[in-house]
Amino acid sequence: MTGLLLIQLGTPDAPTATALKPYLRQFLSDPRVIEDQGWKWKFILNFLILRSRPAASAEKYGRIWDAKTGSPLFHYTVRQTELLKAEFPNNPVRFGMIVGNPPLRQTIEEMVASGVTKLIALPMFPQYSATSFASATDSLFNALTKLRRVPAVRVVPPYYDHPAYIDALEAVLRDDLAKLSWQPEHFVISFHGIPQSYVAKGDPYPSDVERTKIELVKRMGWQPGQWTQTYQSRFGRSEWLKPYTDDVLTDLAKNGTKRVYVALPGFTVDCLETIDEIGNESREVFEHAGGEHLKSGTCLNDHPKWIEGMARILRDEGHGWL
Repeated sequence: MTGLLLIQLGTPDAPTATALKPYLRQFLSDPRVIEDQGWKWKFILNFLILRSRPAASAEKYGRIWDAKTGSPLFHYTVRQTELLKAEFPNNPVRFGMIVGNPPLRQTIEEMVASGVTKLIALPMFPQYSATSFASATDSLFNALTKLRRVPAVRVVPPYYDHPAYIDALEAVLRDDLAKLSWQPEHFVISFHGIPQSYVAKGDPYPSDVERTKIELVKRMGWQPGQWTQTYQSRFGRSEWLKPYTDDVLTDLAKNGTKRVYVALPGFTVDCLETIDEIGNESREVFEHAGGEHLKSGTCLNDHPKWIEGMARILRDEGHGWL
């Protein structure tokens, strides 16, 4: 029996400092995320970050937490899984988290116990980076080392320019823009950043981002001068990929741009980085610099075109198994 497995980063169980502390500890202890896990980093993590950041992060999560559905990332991951089950009625479809619950290892163990002998894993990161995609495969294969019976495994490769993914991005963008009561003067295409030093060591992330950007701009018909591609979510003091999203938004506002739409093609579900970082914090930066309207783009979430797209991507990789 072939099982389908979505691998997502994860989310805290609740928007509280108590829940954020173990979540941040696990996330920031991943050597794919923070490469230097020596004593200096461990001191910073345990005696500085984990004493102050959980409360600050909890406040941010509180702004995006839904009273009924909870974490947006968790909610839409559940929705994606449920809707994919209708596409693959004869195959178990599950999801597991790299950080938090349900742990990826637990999901895999349950799938194998139910009779899964072939496993197709779909990391929910369209562009490859060791900080995300490789973290997902590390978690996957580490989980397999604990099993006596290991299923045959296929991992869907990065799908940064897969037509089904680009189709879905275009559909979501056009739906979003059709709902606006105002016309954007400029489009910012914002991706999660990574440290420059990781790229210098060979991380191909910027080239994957470039391929996605080219395809998306072509589909949308945006002309030079209408858009800018940026990076967000910088952490720490080191140099990250540039230009930084907030710097670009500030410059746009100061130069007279009043209305901006921020597309977020690297995120497959709404999360803290999209709803709060862009929708609240970056919007405030833009308005403070003189801007008037900023729309944080909706992510792929449970849009029918993305469910169709995921099914197509899985079928492409699952040839002979599905």
